Amino acid sequence: MHRSFYQFTLKYRGKIDADDYSRFSEAMFLDHSFPKSETDFERLSKYIEEKAHPIMKASVFDEIWREYIDQ
Repeated sequence: MHRSFYQFTLKYRGKIDADDYSRFSEAMFLDHSFPKSETDFERLSKYIEEKAHPIMKASVFDEIWREYIDQ
């Protein structure tokens, strides 16, 4: 079974020198309403655009998504 996007993205948390991926991951982790079990691009993208913290940039989501689908 494929991991959810949330589970995949947690690997970017906790970097000493924060970058866009680690900031996105940390904000996602702290967002208690983030759809943690979701694997659908459209649903996740809509959430990021409409409800997510500004640190969770759509452009960063798109980059991480590419890695997620290539895993």
